Amino acid sequence: MPTAVLTDRERTAVQAYLRLLHTVRAAFDGPPDGSRPTVVPPAVLAEAEHALARAGLAGNEAEFFRLLHDWCPPA
Repeated sequence: MPTAVLTDRERTAVQAYLRLLHTVRAAFDGPPDGSRPTVVPPAVLAEAEHALARAGLAGNEAEFFRLLHDWCPPA
């Protein structure tokens, strides 16, 4: 399987996306009693949006997810 070679900006975008994904998963893994709304910290979302824009991937989800899959293939 070929390994993707990402630019620094692409790698930063993938890492920011993975942090966002882990944050969202942690929020949804909270207690199911509904006592608090699921919240994603704005700073985490802003970091991912900024990183995607700097890498030229904002609005180009297909390319971004191809990079993500190539860099971090499913187990």
